[in-house]
Amino acid sequence: MPTPHRSPRPPRPRAAPPQRRRPRKQDERPRWGMRMATGLSVLVLGAGGIGHAVVTNLENGIDRIDPFKDMKNRPSGGHGMNLLLVGTDGRDKITKEEKAKYRLGGAPCHCTDTIMLVHLSSDKKRASIVSLPRDSYAEIPEHRDQTTGEEHAAHPVKLNAAYAEGGPNLTVRTVEHMTGVKVDHYLEVDFTSFMTTVDTLGGVRICTTRPMKDSYTGLDLAAGTHELDGGQALQYVRSRHIDGAADLGRMQRQQKFMASLIKQATSSGVLLNPVKFREVASTMLKSVRADRGFGTQQMLDLGQAMQGFSAASSEFTSVPMSDVAYPVKGIGSTVKWDPEKSKQLFQALREDKPLTVKRPEQAPAKKVDVPPRQIRVQVYNGTPKDGLGSTVDAALRGTGFDTTRAPLNGEQRDLKHTVVTYDPRWDRSAKSLAAALPGAELMPVKGQGATMKVTAGTDYAKVERVRADEPDPSGFGAVTGDEVTCP
Repeated sequence: MPTPHRSPRPPRPRAAPPQRRRPRKQDERPRWGMRMATGLSVLVLGAGGIGHAVVTNLENGIDRIDPFKDMKNRPSGGHGMNLLLVGTDGRDKITKEEKAKYRLGGAPCHCTDTIMLVHLSSDKKRASIVSLPRDSYAEIPEHRDQTTGEEHAAHPVKLNAAYAEGGPNLTVRTVEHMTGVKVDHYLEVDFTSFMTTVDTLGGVRICTTRPMKDSYTGLDLAAGTHELDGGQALQYVRSRHIDGAADLGRMQRQQKFMASLIKQATSSGVLLNPVKFREVASTMLKSVRADRGFGTQQMLDLGQAMQGFSAASSEFTSVPMSDVAYPVKGIGSTVKWDPEKSKQLFQALREDKPLTVKRPEQAPAKKVDVPPRQIRVQVYNGTPKDGLGSTVDAALRGTGFDTTRAPLNGEQRDLKHTVVTYDPRWDRSAKSLAAALPGAELMPVKGQGATMKVTAGTDYAKVERVRADEPDPSGFGAVTGDEVTCP
């Protein structure tokens, strides 16, 4: 693979006669990192014939940095390409009105708010996106402080502090040290770039199975489908006080948003219009910083190669964790990675293997708030029909619910409508269960406890498949983009 430090290929002189492009050497690969740099806005670039000169002008708008300067003893490169994507706290570039509206007060922390390792497969048909928790326990290599010039020995910190101490260079070194994955390209996006890009694309559609409210960011979404503008999208991906999942839930929402952004950029037709393409790409690149390896030819190659890329071509996961509240003296609570499972994850990236297992074709599933496996169910037969209780129990169990496997006869044997009785303290579980039973009535019963009770009536017809989106710190838990976007 070419070194990421190589300068972009200069354009050919206009007077030169047409030349055939020399065949690419077998061990030479195009640089694919620009996919993320433009929010996938160059996917149709080559096929659309937008042209070399247009791309050159866009490339000139990128702020260039050298995150790989003087780096030694780096991991060996594997197959495919690895991009470190970081979101920085750029609130100092946002207007006072926007700060007030989207709860962005306070001074910028000059740290990474979001860190993702993106692996693009060698066949250019798959993007594996791994979220690295910003509070991950990390050991920063020895380095010189970029502000004071002071030499620092290796020491423990939270991962997002690497940027504050040593900028992109130390961030890359730290991530490579923790993962054993060689970073080929570096891309940095701040709040301003994020908001304006979403607005230029016309917004992004997000679906949520329950209301989401965070007083810290101002996020306030009812259950259902929403078209988020740039500011609302920023609230959505920054919120971490919605529920007990905290930063794990925030990473999941960031992954869901990225999948939706990919879907919007590749399916809306916006990018087939050269005028709209220039608007989207130039808007994003105004506040993007990238390594010097991104060039005109790589952008053109990317556009030609990525025809047909969609949300289903992407897969998302987070680093497996063993302790989400690991205390470190002088630092506070950190996130400790699972040593064995995280090693397996990063080995899969190095070996260019998919993180998701191809599942057999199944009927579409309704999205619910609580995973079926977390819902305990006792089934009753409320009709004279023999075996109905066993039928319902088996169907719910086959859909993933934790049934007792011991259905009982109900007190009432002439029930017309199926009823779900539940303790109001577990109302989210009850609604998730009812979604699997078309036409079922919900009946709250105080003091019933955590077990849901389903009494099947004569109107029972079937159990419908349901599923929930949930952070999975115990394993890869990877999902493809089409599984987390709106249907």
